[in-house]
Amino acid sequence: MNFLIVSGMSGAGKSRAIATLEDLGYYCVDNLPIALIPRFAEICLAATERYERVALVTDVRAGGDFQQLFDSLASIRDMGCDFRILFLDTDTPTLIRRYKETRRKHPLMERGISMTAAIDKERELLSALRDRADFMVDTTGLSTAGLRERLLTLFSGAEGSGAFEVIVQSFGFKYGIPAESDLVFDVRFLPNPYYEMELREKNGTDPDVRDYVFQGGTADALMGHLTSLVDFLLPRYMAEGKTNVVISIGCTGGKHRSVAITEALSGHLRGREYGVVTMHRDYHK
Repeated sequence: MNFLIVSGMSGAGKSRAIATLEDLGYYCVDNLPIALIPRFAEICLAATERYERVALVTDVRAGGDFQQLFDSLASIRDMGCDFRILFLDTDTPTLIRRYKETRRKHPLMERGISMTAAIDKERELLSALRDRADFMVDTTGLSTAGLRERLLTLFSGAEGSGAFEVIVQSFGFKYGIPAESDLVFDVRFLPNPYYEMELREKNGTDPDVRDYVFQGGTADALMGHLTSLVDFLLPRYMAEGKTNVVISIGCTGGKHRSVAITEALSGHLRGREYGVVTMHRDYHK
C-alpha cells in the first residue's frame, strides 16, 4: 500500500492537486488529525482492495507539530506501508495575489499581522516537511492545467514503483527559477531565435528553431559538457537513494533556446535504466 502525504503553502494548489489525484484513483483525505494516521493506515490495510493508493493532506492546520507527523509516518512504515511526500510551493507575491483574488484570509493571519508576515511564518513552520519531501512542485508559474499535467507525469503509474526518474524541464528566467530544481543550467548565451521574425512565434521543438540554436557549434560544445556532467551525476544520485532528479534549463522566456536544449538532453538520456520525463513550463506564454 502506498501513502502520499500532500503538503505545502496555503494557496499553492493542494485542493487542485487532490482533485487530480482522485482522478488517478487515490483515496484522498484532507486534514486528517496527525494522531489518527496510524489508525487510519490499519483500516486501509484491512481493506487493501479499496485503499491501494491513499493521499493525505496535512499543512499548518495540523498546528505545525510535524515531529508528530514524522513519528506517525514511521509507524505506518513499520506496518509495511510505503509513503512519499509531495510538497507544493509558490513564491510570496503569487500567494498574496491569489489571496486577494479569492478574498480569503490566510490561516495564520491574526490581528496586527500582515499577510506577508503570515506567509513567512508558514514557510518557516513547513521548512522541516519541505526538506523531507520526495517531490517538489513549484506552482508559481503553473496554470491549473499545468499543475494537472505535472502531477499526471509524476503519479500516473510510476509512483511507488521505486524506479528512478529524471525530469528535464525548460523554463524562462523572466518567470522565475523552478523551486523544485536539483540542477539549473542557464543557456542565455546561445543564439536567440526571438530576434528572427520567422522564428519568433515558433518554439524549440520546431526543427528550424533547433537548427538556429545549434548553429556555429556553441550548443554542440555545451551538449558535450552537459551530457558528460549529467552522465557522471545520475548514477551517483541513484546510489544515494534519490527517487528523482529535476534538471531545469533556462533561457529568457523559456520558449526557444531552453526548449531546444531540453529536448536534446532528454533524447540523450532516453533508453537508460531510468524513466525520463520532458516538460516545458513556459513555452506557451
